[in-house]
Amino acid sequence: MAIDLKSLNHNQLNDLIGRAQQRQEELAKDKLTKLRDKIVAMVTAEGFTLDDVFGGGRKSSRRTASKVKPKYRNPADPSQTWTGRGKRPRWFNAALSAGKKEKDLLIG
Repeated sequence: MAIDLKSLNHNQLNDLIGRAQQRQEELAKDKLTKLRDKIVAMVTAEGFTLDDVFGGGRKSSRRTASKVKPKYRNPADPSQTWTGRGKRPRWFNAALSAGKKEKDLLIG
């Protein structure tokens, strides 16, 4: 099935490339499915489960962020607090601009 690429126009060539890439993805999926089936068959033949061989669940390598206590409180609205991490809130910058010092905004 030889295709004369020189006889194809731009749209036909793009269509051919798209169909070829789609076929390539299908072949890769088929190969992956067959490989999975082989692995499951091998594990089962030895009397194990996939969990026995590969572990139960995947462990997350990310640490869970712990809650940080607020360090600063807005004197005008005590419900607004800031931990001192990340971008400064607007109320904090406004208080500094108004002449307050960081130590004036500290909690307790």
